[in-house]
Amino acid sequence: MENPIQLIEQGLKRKSTVDVRSGDTVRVHQKVLEAGKTRVQVFEGTVIRTKRMASSTANFTVRRIASGVGVEKTYLLHSPSVTKIEVTKRSKVRRNYLSYMRGLRGKGARLTGVKFDREAVGTIEDEAATTEETKIKEEQAKAHKEAEAAKAEEEAKREAKVKELLSKHEPTSTPEESLEPLKAEADKIEEQPKEKAAAQGPAEPQNKEK
Repeated sequence: MENPIQLIEQGLKRKSTVDVRSGDTVRVHQKVLEAGKTRVQVFEGTVIRTKRMASSTANFTVRRIASGVGVEKTYLLHSPSVTKIEVTKRSKVRRNYLSYMRGLRGKGARLTGVKFDREAVGTIEDEAATTEETKIKEEQAKAHKEAEAAKAEEEAKREAKVKELLSKHEPTSTPEESLEPLKAEADKIEEQPKEKAAAQGPAEPQNKEK
């Protein structure tokens, strides 16, 4: 009689998996739930470790450099959230755990590639997961389109309101006509000292002291 735990583990395994090895450059597609919405996140990097690849808890660690900072993520090979795994490059390494990669930068972190059957190993995906990923992308595109339409409608309403306000405050006269009252008032202020001086008459000469 088989162990019930083993039966459960066998049921959790995928029918087809990717032959991921240490040193491979992979692209992992994973479903991520944020703010009640599901999106697909793609993480590309170098596999620095694989563990228990024959069991239902098989996992591998992917490392990449993002903005000068090393980022590592560990994925379960049979996880339902992992929708797709692509092997884009296979490199020749002698270890299973490439811990020395953490201390390398630039060209020193590049591994020597080897030829491999890309069609057989490069992309193996779950049909159900692929269908779900396509559905998620369609929902994202629809939500983005609706957001753009709402933004355009809001901008149109704002422009219409601005035009309405400008039409209410638009001057009825030309700029030259609007300046005429100010010019007349300025001329009047300049003439007042002259009229006052003419009314007082000529100034009397002052007597010089003897």
